[in-house]
Amino acid sequence: MNRVRGFALFIFIFLAALFAAFSVGRFPLTFSELFTPGSTLRQVLLQIRLPRVLAAALVGAGLSTAGTAYQYLFNNPLVSPDILGASAGASFGAALSIIVGAPYAMVSFSAFCFGLLAVFAAVVVSFFAKIKATLVLVLAGIITASLFQASTSYLKLIADQTNVLPAITYWLMGSLAGVRLGDLAFASLPVCTGLIVLFRFSLELNIVGMGEDDARALGVNLTVTRVVVIAASTLITAACVSISGMIGWVGLIIPHIVRMCVGCDNRVALPASMLLGAAFLVAVDTAARNLSSSEIPIGILTAFIGAPFFVYVMLRRHSKRFSAC
Repeated sequence: MNRVRGFALFIFIFLAALFAAFSVGRFPLTFSELFTPGSTLRQVLLQIRLPRVLAAALVGAGLSTAGTAYQYLFNNPLVSPDILGASAGASFGAALSIIVGAPYAMVSFSAFCFGLLAVFAAVVVSFFAKIKATLVLVLAGIITASLFQASTSYLKLIADQTNVLPAITYWLMGSLAGVRLGDLAFASLPVCTGLIVLFRFSLELNIVGMGEDDARALGVNLTVTRVVVIAASTLITAACVSISGMIGWVGLIIPHIVRMCVGCDNRVALPASMLLGAAFLVAVDTAARNLSSSEIPIGILTAFIGAPFFVYVMLRRHSKRFSAC
């Protein structure tokens, strides 16, 4: 697909998803109600639906862009934003706050901090290793994620089964039901900062994707590029997970769709991933609100959609082309 047409298509899909998200729900809204002062439905839009839709767009954009950057950095199409343990660390931080009875804002803050801590631990472990940097980073991330997942399981084991355990379990399934404007403000700064940094390093990511030897020959500082991209992606991932809980597959499948539509140039692929990821999660969240009388956790829906689609991508693409470019 032509890059310009592909990008235009993503913009259209994003705008259509936003329109549907604001219009559809248990209380359908019309433009006349939106501009009616004192309208109850207008308050529903401004206080509940608006922050939730914007949060879905922010989280979808952040996770998909971080996933695209990681797949190029590690030159691996199976890499996702939680590869270094950010999601596992955030889950532990949230579970720890819930079990001690912390308020909702503290749960998000704790999840954010522990998400950063998990990746920092993985980077420290890789720093002292004496094997290939890219490989040891992934291995250290797997180790760190495993430790935090085990710690979260232990917290669930000792949690009160009447109130605390259900709260932890629901948070781990991912949901945007409780997001308010304050949560959106908390996550916006780190996510937007990380996105700007990734866009700035889009050319370096293109060169890194060619291979380490070629990157060095072209004058790219691999150490600086890795550190900056990992820091920016971790900032994005930790902030997203802190307000949404565990939402998988977004950062894994969206980069593949983007590459099929607009190619492998990160100067185009990164902003395209941001648009399509935002549209995807807004659409999925809209479905989560409306498919049943009791809301379906969004993490469940993304798994139901993402897993079959990823199988389709693997079967459709020839093995030589199944790469991060």
